[in-house]
Amino acid sequence: MKALFISNDPMIFDATSLVRARMRTYATAIGELHILSLAGKDAQEEQDGDLFLHPVRPRRLFRVRVLAHHARKLIRKYNIEIVSAQDPFEHGLAALRAVGGTSVKLHIQVHTDFLSPWFVKSGSWHNLRMGLLNRYRCRIANHVLPVADGIRVVSERVKVSLVARYGSRVPLPSVIPITVSTEVPERALLPSHSFTFALIVVGRLESEKRVEDILAALKLIVKHYPMAGLFIVGDGRERSRLEQMASSLGLKKHVVFLGERLDAQALMGSAQAFIQASAYEGYGRTLIEAALARIPIITTDVGIVGEVFKDGSEALVAPVADPKTLALNITKIIEDNRIRQELPIRAEVAARAHLAAQSDLSTRIVEDLTRTLQHS
Repeated sequence: MKALFISNDPMIFDATSLVRARMRTYATAIGELHILSLAGKDAQEEQDGDLFLHPVRPRRLFRVRVLAHHARKLIRKYNIEIVSAQDPFEHGLAALRAVGGTSVKLHIQVHTDFLSPWFVKSGSWHNLRMGLLNRYRCRIANHVLPVADGIRVVSERVKVSLVARYGSRVPLPSVIPITVSTEVPERALLPSHSFTFALIVVGRLESEKRVEDILAALKLIVKHYPMAGLFIVGDGRERSRLEQMASSLGLKKHVVFLGERLDAQALMGSAQAFIQASAYEGYGRTLIEAALARIPIITTDVGIVGEVFKDGSEALVAPVADPKTLALNITKIIEDNRIRQELPIRAEVAARAHLAAQSDLSTRIVEDLTRTLQHS
């Protein structure tokens, strides 16, 4: 099989990265894999065994046009049989335009729960632009998905939402989660602190992560537990606003921003609980990592929550945009020794069972692409 992936991950061009290693595995299983991806200025055309890398650097305004143009050239040059786009938005539209007028099959990957109502909610002025952009992306998806020959999603939640929205107008999505290693790194110590109960959040500091809800919950907690604190691992466009919010809430002594850390999962093991407040997730890799790190999980009802982690059994779950319930769940873990001890044990069992059930993801991806090639 000759496949082309249209991607947006410049780490593919780093020969030492985990994503490159994963793509090598996929290429071996597929037979010949080409990846067209946005890349940094130093990235070059490259062949790595059965893996062929094609960098492109379009301006945002012309991204779809440039990706479609380059993809069509690659289709002709290498006799590509199937094109898979990493999302049903800009990349999906580029893939659709590239295969137009050819016999090449169109495969779409859906990694986020874009049919969640929170995907298009602006919330406040600072992310109004993202809300408008996501509305436009939903319109693109409504155009792209019904003409796809195959669709891969990363969780049952996303599959259910697609089937409910599109019904028989789209092929039945295949649920193939993302790759998560079962190996747990050695625990790393958090920076010196005075907290007797340390929460940790790990992820991009973007509006959809709703870290402000965690800060609001912490404000409620420290009134009764003044030695509680929060470590925030990650960076993004929201960091400055979140730092200002922590200051305005009087939480400067209770919140530590660590920025990007390569040892994020190792740091989890030194905290007393993991917390996330995302508005939506397609999957939720950090939930799996927290479970493997054996710490209690507090989360909103997103991604694989309900599918892998059930409320009260493997995690404490809150509705989106509900700091009071987040605070209540934090209180439960602080006060109830049984919950604090049993929750992470059950979460680790659930996470490992989930990962074991996925078998060989490379084989499953090839099977999904093969089904797509057979679609008429």
